[in-house]
Amino acid sequence: MLRNLFFSTCAFVICALFTSLPVQATNTTKRDHLTEQEAELVREAQALDKRTEVFIHAAERRLQAVNGAAPVAASPKQAQKEMDTWGPLPKGTRAELLNDFAKILDEAINNIDDVAARDASNPLVPKALRRLAAAVNDFLPQINTLRAQSRDGEELSALEDALDNMQQIAEAAKRLPPPAEKKDKNKKN
Repeated sequence: MLRNLFFSTCAFVICALFTSLPVQATNTTKRDHLTEQEAELVREAQALDKRTEVFIHAAERRLQAVNGAAPVAASPKQAQKEMDTWGPLPKGTRAELLNDFAKILDEAINNIDDVAARDASNPLVPKALRRLAAAVNDFLPQINTLRAQSRDGEELSALEDALDNMQQIAEAAKRLPPPAEKKDKNKKN
């Protein structure tokens, strides 16, 4: 009797494990918002302003992929350099690419926040934030157009996340003091 109870319990546990495996497998396949080449470029860019430029370009690539546009290059040599550095445009559904776009903006925000928290007087913080805000201003018409055209719930959710991040960036940039004027070395005061 005890042996039957033991085998019944083992059989139940094994069945429970096997029936839950496919569910766990689908949940563990998480999509990275950066390609491996983009992630490597982020790791290599140690200065905040350079890292922010990587995030901006990665976000631009998501919008190019959503719109089905090839990267803009001045020459075939420039196009090859772009491909060698950044790799092919990321693949995915429109919702996945838009979700990647929102996550890239979020990561850029977090990077700037982290540096500002460690060193509030770091001159790269306002420089990076101004550049990110300028990119957001360029992205906004495209995001608004996509939002007006989309009927898919996942796409709309990703677009709302992106717009929230874009709003945070714009508000933070408004709180920055005006940029310091560069002194002309040829002029004498």
